[in-house]
Amino acid sequence: MTTPGPDDVRQGPAVPERRLHPVTPFRRAWAPVAVIAGWAVHDPNQAQEQLTRLTTTMLLAGLAVLVPVAALYGFMSWWFTHFSVTDSELRIRTGLLFRRTAHIRLERIQAVDVTQPLLARVAGVAKLRIDVVGADKKDELAFLGEDEARALRAELLARAAGFAPETAREVGEAPARELMRLPARELAISLVLTGATWGSLVAALVVPPVLWLATHSVVTVLATGLPLLGAAGASSVGRFVAEYDWTVGDSPDGLRIDHGLLDRTHETVPPGRVQTVRIVEPLLWRRRGWVRVELDVAGSSNSVLVPVAPRAVAESVVARVLPGVTVPPLRSLTRPPRRAGRCVPLWWRGYGITVTDTVFAARHGLLRRRLSLVPHAKVQSVRLTQGPWERLWRLADVHVDTGANKTVTARLRDAQQAAALLQSQAERSRTSRRDARPDRWMT
Repeated sequence: MTTPGPDDVRQGPAVPERRLHPVTPFRRAWAPVAVIAGWAVHDPNQAQEQLTRLTTTMLLAGLAVLVPVAALYGFMSWWFTHFSVTDSELRIRTGLLFRRTAHIRLERIQAVDVTQPLLARVAGVAKLRIDVVGADKKDELAFLGEDEARALRAELLARAAGFAPETAREVGEAPARELMRLPARELAISLVLTGATWGSLVAALVVPPVLWLATHSVVTVLATGLPLLGAAGASSVGRFVAEYDWTVGDSPDGLRIDHGLLDRTHETVPPGRVQTVRIVEPLLWRRRGWVRVELDVAGSSNSVLVPVAPRAVAESVVARVLPGVTVPPLRSLTRPPRRAGRCVPLWWRGYGITVTDTVFAARHGLLRRRLSLVPHAKVQSVRLTQGPWERLWRLADVHVDTGANKTVTARLRDAQQAAALLQSQAERSRTSRRDARPDRWMT
């Protein structure tokens, strides 16, 4: 857990502290400029008035003051930032006036990601992001030399696995075996066949002209059209850039995911922390047999495992992230009774569930199918709900809650079957948690 405090909060032998890469001050020097830009955006009218009053001499004088202040801020923030690795924790000390020391227990580290924005790749540096159990956000070290970041990541993972401090550095980065690599052509075709891409593009092309005919206001058209264009770009070009060269590798410290065209990201799916796996099948992908695999990981923002792949390849990757789990075939899913159509016309046909020895599986969606798999050992609670209309038609919903604060629901089941499912699922979860192996690194 990350807690603020002075340097002497924890006693112990002196540990040498290290600084970030010398390029870091250039990154942090933007903070004063961002403050001024934020003020201008917050009150654009006043900012425009102030700009019209400025002469060339005043503008140059302002820049002569702003640039040294920004440079000094960047240097001081870098100078007073240190980090060190002790026998039991990673310490990050920051702050000039207000000191803050983060103590990250090594045994609570569940993922260490290396990210490289475009400019960082040019400069040969990388950002280290540490995912800790129970923390709302990731702590980070930005920036380190690329080789130093990888070496520190390997050391932290080795320490978290229980290796002795004197041997952790010698262990190095665990080898990885490539499971799949996404071709750029396949990614581009999948985006073209995605309904969200076309929906956002049509909205960006149709809505602004309609608003212009209705209001004749340039401000209204720009205020509406620019966000729509941004959404269209994010759902097409943005996703292509982010998911380019998506590679999944298998290693002792979890599944490694590398991706990105401009900003390169190296993520880790930690072993034993995956709570739910979703296999998503859009309508236009079915003819090609493609699916998308998404994750719910406890305490982590990692959400995509496979952007697009043939079902057989995707299921082989799922088998690595959920050892011992086999994806149930679609024919094994049972639909709700026909009277469920009185509650949800037509769309009830998209619901289905099956329960195996290892997972609780529920499907939702008629056009965009989503099959959610929850290992029994990851179920935190089971609930049964029944609204007045469902009660009239003897139907009920069974909700399965996971450790990632997510819920998977078996909708519109027969009331008696739902009650039996509630009891059996509670017993399966209790037995599976008792027999489950502890989550460990590099096992």
